[in-house]
Amino acid sequence: MTDSTQFPLLLEPLTIGGMTLRNRVVMGSMHTGLEDRVWNTDKLAAYYAERAAGGVGLIVTGGFSPSVTGQLSPAASTLATPLQIPRHRRVTRAVHKAGGKIALQLLHAGRYGVTPYKTAPGTEPSPIHPFKHIRMTDFMIRQEIKAFGRAAALAHASGYDAVEIMGGEGYLINQFLCERTNDRTDQWGGGTENRQRFLVEVIRDIRRRVPRDFPVILRQSIADLVSGGQTWEEIESMARKAEAEGVDAINTDIGWHEAKVPTIVTSVPRAAFVKYTERLREVASVPLITSNRINTPEVAEEILARGLVDAVSMARPLLADPEFVNKAAEGRPDEINTCIACNQACLDHVFEGKKASCLVNPRAGRETTLILGPTRHALRVAVVGAGPAGLSSAVSAAQRGHKVTLFESNDSIGGQFSIASRIPGKEEFAESLRYFQRQIEVTGVDLRLNTRVSAEDLKDFDEVIIATGVTPRIPEIDGVDHPSVMTYAEAVLGRREIGRRVAVIGAGGIGFDISEFLTVTKSPTLDLEKWEQEWGVDDEFPGFVTKPHAPAPAREVFMVQRKPGRQGKTLGKTTGWVHRATVKMNGVEQISGATYERIDDAGLHIRLEDGETRVLAVDNVVLCAGQESVRDLVDPLTAAGVNVHVVGGADVAAELDAKRAILQGAEVAAALG
Repeated sequence: MTDSTQFPLLLEPLTIGGMTLRNRVVMGSMHTGLEDRVWNTDKLAAYYAERAAGGVGLIVTGGFSPSVTGQLSPAASTLATPLQIPRHRRVTRAVHKAGGKIALQLLHAGRYGVTPYKTAPGTEPSPIHPFKHIRMTDFMIRQEIKAFGRAAALAHASGYDAVEIMGGEGYLINQFLCERTNDRTDQWGGGTENRQRFLVEVIRDIRRRVPRDFPVILRQSIADLVSGGQTWEEIESMARKAEAEGVDAINTDIGWHEAKVPTIVTSVPRAAFVKYTERLREVASVPLITSNRINTPEVAEEILARGLVDAVSMARPLLADPEFVNKAAEGRPDEINTCIACNQACLDHVFEGKKASCLVNPRAGRETTLILGPTRHALRVAVVGAGPAGLSSAVSAAQRGHKVTLFESNDSIGGQFSIASRIPGKEEFAESLRYFQRQIEVTGVDLRLNTRVSAEDLKDFDEVIIATGVTPRIPEIDGVDHPSVMTYAEAVLGRREIGRRVAVIGAGGIGFDISEFLTVTKSPTLDLEKWEQEWGVDDEFPGFVTKPHAPAPAREVFMVQRKPGRQGKTLGKTTGWVHRATVKMNGVEQISGATYERIDDAGLHIRLEDGETRVLAVDNVVLCAGQESVRDLVDPLTAAGVNVHVVGGADVAAELDAKRAILQGAEVAAALG
C-alpha cells in the first residue's frame, strides 16, 4: 500500500497491548457459518486471508464458544480442547501469510443459543430462540469462567494475535450485567457489583492464562437499547473495572438482538452510535474502538479526527469490499464497493442457518469457488440491461478481461436499484450505483444508454447476457386502467402526482417500500435526532430506550393483500420487523384476505373474508402486485444460434431478488471463456 494524505488518521498505526496494527480499521466479528464445520476451515481461512491482503488492521473472528453450553447452535463453533488447535492454526497462518493480524472472539450465547443444553444466569427465557435454558448454579458459573480462560490460552497457542471477549448483544456476559436477564440474589446477581462480577472474573482468569503482552479486548455493550438494560453509570463502572483487570482495548457494542431499536439496517443513520463510544473516553484510557453503520473511509476519518476514539470497527463493509483499506490508502475510495446495510445475504443468512455472503459482493464466503480471475481468451460480450444483474455481469466480465458492451434503454443505469434508492431509508442503494458506474469507467465497459437493441444487433457478439429485468405486473381488476391507478415505478420515479389518500395493492417487499415512501415526510436516515425520537432512543433511561414518537404521516395509506394473515411474512429476517414497525408507526392500515372488486371514481372496492364489502375512498391506487420478466430477445437469439445467458429478473421475476441477480451476473461472468 501507499500512504494517502486523504485518510492520515485511518491509516495511522495503533498499538493495543503488545500488538501494533498497521492502521485503525478493525474488521468486526461476524459469524459466517464457515466457523462451525471442520471441512469449511480452508474456506474460512481464504475468506479472512483475502481481507488481510486487502489491508485491514485487525480481523476479529466470528464468535467461538468456550464450552458446549455456550454454542450458538448444535455443534457450532467452539474452542475448548487442544485437539482443535491444528484447525485454528490453518486460519491464523493464512492471515499472517497475507500480512494481517487476527483475534479470536470468545462468545457464550447464553439464553440466545439454539440448543436444548444452553445455560444462562437468570430465569427470563429468550424471546427470539426456542428451548428453555438451564439456569446456572454457582458451580456452573465458576466452570464457565475457567472455560473462558482455557479458550483464551488455546487461542494463544493457535497463533491468534489477540482475543476478544464478547460482552454485548445480549449474549451471556451481557445477560449477567443487566437486571433484565439477571434476577439472581446470590453473589452473581442483585446489585451492580454482583452483576458485574462474572465479567470481572472472566477477565482475571484470561489474564492469568495468557502472556501479559497478549492483547485482551473487551466487546462491551455501551447501549443495550432494551428496558432493564444498564445505566450509563454502570457502563462506566464496568469499563473502569475492565481496564483495571488488564483489558487492553474496548470495542464498543450497541443493542441486543431482541431490541426494538434498529442498529444495523440501512435506515439507521451513519455512525449513529459513535457518541456513546466518545462519551466513554471520559473514564477509559485504553484504546476505544467504535462501531455500527460506519461504511466509508470518509466517515471513519471524520470520527477519528474528533480525537475521542482510536479505531473504527467495520464488519459488513469488509464483506462488501475486502480491498476497502487498500483502495482508501491508494487514493481510490471512489472504487470501494460500499456496504448498503441491506442484510439480505449476510445477517439474514446467518439467522436462517445459512452461510453468510454479501448482496453487493457475492464472492464473500465463496472465495474458493467463485473465481473471477483473468481470462485466457478475451470474448466480445454484450450485456442487455443495466440493472443489478446486468451491471454485475458487465463489470465482472470486464474485470476478467473480456470486451464488454452494455446496452441500456433508459438514460441512466440502475434498474430496480434506481427505484430502491428513492425509498426513504434506502438512500444507501445509490452507493451501489456509484460503485458500478465507476467500475464501468475503470474496466472500460462500453456503456450505451438510451439504446434499444434487437436480436439482429447482437448476432456478432461471442456471448450475450440478457438482463432486461422486469416490468410491474398489472393484475386483472375491473377498472385497473382508471386514471387514479399507477405502478410502483411511476409513483417512486415521480411520473405521476399522488393524492393524500392512497391504496397500495400488494404487501410484499415492494408494497412495504411504497407504503413507507408514501407516508414518510423526510427520511430519518438523514436526521439522527429525528431518527432517535422515532425509535425512542433516550440516554436518560436505563437501556436508553423510551416510548417512540413518530412524526405525523404524509398521507393516509391502506396496504391491501389477497392472502389472509399477517402482512410482511416474507420480509428479511433481520430487516422485516423494522419495515413492519415503520408502517405501523406511520398509521398504514393493513388489510389482508381481500378480494379486489373494482376501481372507479369512488376508490378501491374490496370484499373481505367475512363477506363484508368496503370502499376505500382513495385518490390513487398503486400497484405492487408482482412483476413479469422482460425476455423478448431470448427466443430470437436462441434461434439464431447465439450463446445466450439469462440473469436476474429476466430469468425469474418472482419477488425481486437483487441478491440472486448480482450473484447470477458474477457466476455467468466467471464461466465465460
